[in-house]
Amino acid sequence: MSRLLDEGLNRFLARLLLRSELSVAERDAILRLRGRVAEVPRGRELVLPERPVEQAILVIEGLIARFDQMNDGRRQITALHIAGDVSDLHSVPVPVPAWGIEAAANSTIALISHDDIRAAAVKFPALAFAFWRDTVVDASILAKWTANLGRADAATRLAHLLCEIGTRMEVAGVGGRDDFSLGLTQAQLADTLGLTTVHVNRTVMALKGLVGLSFAGGRVQVDNWPALAHIGAYDDGYLMLDKDAAAQEWASIS
Repeated sequence: MSRLLDEGLNRFLARLLLRSELSVAERDAILRLRGRVAEVPRGRELVLPERPVEQAILVIEGLIARFDQMNDGRRQITALHIAGDVSDLHSVPVPVPAWGIEAAANSTIALISHDDIRAAAVKFPALAFAFWRDTVVDASILAKWTANLGRADAATRLAHLLCEIGTRMEVAGVGGRDDFSLGLTQAQLADTLGLTTVHVNRTVMALKGLVGLSFAGGRVQVDNWPALAHIGAYDDGYLMLDKDAAAQEWASIS
């Protein structure tokens, strides 16, 4: 379990280093964080709206979803978190979330105490700014998703989502932009894209013909990624990534 936690913290540090310069002592403070490692099955609710939390969720393996829930029980997935993400870093300063978190696939997580994260931020103010920048990226992604839900057609929404997740997987060192694991069901994709499952299935089939998309067994493969990016009107600027630096940082700490 210690090995898994160390792996997750290394990936989280690599994510922070994409946007923040940290000293050796500041990096060590991240790597010294401790947490309880747990295996969680698809569908397990980890955080519920309006319920106070005292721990943040670090994704070690798998896929974690943030969601909002309607009065009739329907859910809209508002974020997907991959290995190396802390899915609710915003809960550290605001520990009563308005949203929920569930495992979107069988996943391995670490629960890290808010107190420990706060203590690291107090001791090393640069870490507080690094955490802040990290949550700004989450807000930027949410803004892009909101724009796509409001204005883009189904093919554009799906293509953009696949481009984004592929890019993030590639930068995190857990896949390639055109070949990565995405253990979402079509119902979960529908909850992410604001579509019906029937519409999602039709859109997947359309992209299969246009870009050679394969979406089977929880794995996404794309023969023509530039064409997928064109359909999705995808520009990764909103992710605020330095992909070359990311590759170097991950190679240095893995």
